[in-house]
Amino acid sequence: MQISLGSRLVGPNQPPLIIAELSGNHNQDLNRGLAIVDAMAAAGAHAIKLQTYTADTMTLPGVHRIEDPHSLWYGRELHDLYQEAHTPWEWHKPLFDRARAHGMLAFSSPFDETAVDFLETLDVPAYKIASFENTDWPLLRRVAATGKPVIMSTGASQLSEIAEAVQILREAGCKDLVLLKCTSTYPATPENTNLRTLPHFQQLFPDCLVGLSDHTMGVGAAVAAVALGACAVEKHVTLRRADGGVDSAFSLEPVEVAQLVTETERAWQSLGQVQYGVQRAEQNSRLYKRSLYVAQDIKAGDLFTKENLRVVRPGDGLPPRYYDQVLGKPARQDLKASTPLTWEAL
Repeated sequence: MQISLGSRLVGPNQPPLIIAELSGNHNQDLNRGLAIVDAMAAAGAHAIKLQTYTADTMTLPGVHRIEDPHSLWYGRELHDLYQEAHTPWEWHKPLFDRARAHGMLAFSSPFDETAVDFLETLDVPAYKIASFENTDWPLLRRVAATGKPVIMSTGASQLSEIAEAVQILREAGCKDLVLLKCTSTYPATPENTNLRTLPHFQQLFPDCLVGLSDHTMGVGAAVAAVALGACAVEKHVTLRRADGGVDSAFSLEPVEVAQLVTETERAWQSLGQVQYGVQRAEQNSRLYKRSLYVAQDIKAGDLFTKENLRVVRPGDGLPPRYYDQVLGKPARQDLKASTPLTWEAL
């Protein structure tokens, strides 16, 4: 199974799609946002993803302050946080245009129906549904009605909620769907990433592709996810974590994104198929398997012993499995040390 996202094929028989999530790491500077796009293209990422909302479409002023002391945003008022993190809508086109000029896919996560209407004017090739929006059925129906592929994160979700969201999307017209395993903590730890869910996910939703929305640091979880069947990996990105920003603490820098692209593709390439026996590429290496060699000069009639017979490389002599059978047998002819033992010599 594979689907088309714009000009790119995504599926088990394709290298994993690497999605660079810009989020709020532009730090309210369009030039910085464009520089991140340039850096991600140079690093080899296949897609740039934005988030399309305003503080007012996300929440109301004064309704919530983050009280979790473990949160990166502890003490922040939610409306203020979204005001800082949002990507101005007038920036979407220049950011998309820059990504497309590099040959990258460019799309976004809409957070309400007005965002979908806006993104349709920019002819995005796909839509992303964020974890916290996957229970917003009106939004799901509006996105599905576009007929474009949908990538949906599943963090902080009951399995029943995921199944309902898949059903809603399908009934509203979504044909191509990618489900991303996600842990909605920022950052996530390897211990709470639970990648063994991926093959089970694929069994539960066989008509969907699966992938990973990864909030861990580094690339280890993403590489392991590809080994377990992930066809797409989404990572938050920035120019430098030291520059700060709402998501900088768990975002990858360009050199790390380049590593992500390289290592996930290597993981995908290494999967191959079930294979036993000698591959064509290994044929010449069989020479270096061990075999029976004469270790001391032997006269005709001498018996083979542990002293004059050795199991060594290369493999020009009899296979080692005949060692015990040969011991105690007489030599038919004179043999020089370092001669491979053959049946004719017995």
